[in-house]
Amino acid sequence: MRLERVNAEWIKGEVKTFTNSPANTMKKWNDEPAWGEPIIGFSNGSDQLYDFYKRDIGDFYRSPLEFLSHQYPNRSFEAEKITVISWVLPQTDATKRDHRKETHFSSERWARSRIFGEEFNNQLRQHMVDRFNEKGVEAVAPMLSPLWETQTSSKYGRASTWSERHAAYAAGLGTFGLSDGLITPVGKAMRTGTVVANLYIDPTKRLYDNHNAYCLFYAKGTCGKCIDRCPIGAITEEGHNKAICSKYLGVMRQYVQRHYDFKGYGCGFCQTDVPCESGIPPELTSRKS
Repeated sequence: MRLERVNAEWIKGEVKTFTNSPANTMKKWNDEPAWGEPIIGFSNGSDQLYDFYKRDIGDFYRSPLEFLSHQYPNRSFEAEKITVISWVLPQTDATKRDHRKETHFSSERWARSRIFGEEFNNQLRQHMVDRFNEKGVEAVAPMLSPLWETQTSSKYGRASTWSERHAAYAAGLGTFGLSDGLITPVGKAMRTGTVVANLYIDPTKRLYDNHNAYCLFYAKGTCGKCIDRCPIGAITEEGHNKAICSKYLGVMRQYVQRHYDFKGYGCGFCQTDVPCESGIPPELTSRKS
């Protein structure tokens, strides 16, 4: 395949094909898949949002250009010629069904998707980097880069040098809700992934005008179901308390080890049994991307 064939459709095909491979597994129930059919979007390395993230979250936040330049220190890159490929991996119907029934502790499927599903997500990130490299395109997965690390934001508390949800927002794949989760056309029950590549792909149009457009609480002053779903009160009308949320994950680790016999964790109550679980709320479908 010649370099000029590395286009948006080729990229989408690679992500979907790998997601439909045996690598996508819960490692139980006859290798039941951890994720459903992904959706993919693109943002440009010079998008002003990446500059805004650095100003808003903290100077430690890294741009797509910085990740690529660190991976290839002897190369020179131009931000406007760089593309950030973002994908959303939706939870399966079986996982959402199981988790909907829970009120305090993670279902086994949800915990397995968090651990083994994320192992697959790392494989997908590396697979895409390898496929780009095979085509002569420099690429890096920020989450696999030595530049990725957790930091403390003076404004938001616990943060990191790269956010795949923020990249997905830039790529037109969804907006944020009251719980900080990303509400996408395939719902909030999902995980995201990214790869930065040295090639130009037309950015995906953002069909929303603000970062909370798909949240009923912010858009219409209604809902707030994620407040009720949180078993520890980490979500209120003021938003998401990350410190309280993080503490509860320690409890979840003990529960998963004791009840499901593997080292893992998972919460996700604010992502299930809510109007945005599997898509943009019907009342806001006119804004659907």
